[in-house]
Amino acid sequence: MSDSVIKESVPLTRKSQGTTTFLLPAMTLWQRELVRFFRQPSRVIGALGTPLLFWILIGSGLGSSFRQAGTSGGGHYLEYFFPGMLLLIVMFTSIFASFSLIQDRQEGFLQAVMVSPASRGSIVLGKITGGATIALLQALIVTCLAPLIGIPIHLATGFIVAGVVLLIALSLTALGFALAWPMDSIQGFHGIMNLLLMPMWLLSGALFPASGASGWLRIIMELNPLTYGQNLLRWALAPTSVPPGTSIAVSAVITIAFAALTYALSWIMICRPKTRVR
Repeated sequence: MSDSVIKESVPLTRKSQGTTTFLLPAMTLWQRELVRFFRQPSRVIGALGTPLLFWILIGSGLGSSFRQAGTSGGGHYLEYFFPGMLLLIVMFTSIFASFSLIQDRQEGFLQAVMVSPASRGSIVLGKITGGATIALLQALIVTCLAPLIGIPIHLATGFIVAGVVLLIALSLTALGFALAWPMDSIQGFHGIMNLLLMPMWLLSGALFPASGASGWLRIIMELNPLTYGQNLLRWALAPTSVPPGTSIAVSAVITIAFAALTYALSWIMICRPKTRVR
């Protein structure tokens, strides 16, 4: 073999090794998240049962008053609240996925991962995509209930909903990762996530449209990144139910930017030199 061939093959080999070093740990952590989830039936019941209960009770209780008030879609409140219920499923799943990060630290698994050759970015990617995949599977299962309340689901609609849900799930799971990384207490993390995520969900348009809110509350809703993810999800399920004046292109850009920002924040948190892992 000539020297020129050897020189050309060495960079290619190093490049392939670098790709493997990044993707293999990420795929391993992704698989581990899925295995842990399906081995804990209580997580499945909790993540699906609570939003479904919210949907049935709140939707049935506010159905008549919602019709009297009138909306852009003019439908029953169960239809309006359905995208918000999917968003709530994603939110609960992101919280549970972030719990596993603190558990891994307490059990010593995270310490072994951190001293391995795996890059910090691959660790973040594996944990985040694992939680996002679980959220996607749960949301797709519940989406099958949409025809029961008059929301038609076609093959194209299913793909669009899956893409929007995955994007939202990645951003929320990454946000949970960034908040859970410096914390040692599951109870403390649960309180912080409830304090942050529940208001974000309530002010995303999941429960009521921004058009009916007061002026100062409408401004907060417009600054809330979940509002734009909720708009995308509502458009994916029923384009006619999107509030007037809503730009789907702007909503998509803001949702993608939010996902990229939260991932970058998670990467920054895991690369901090003073991070304690015990």
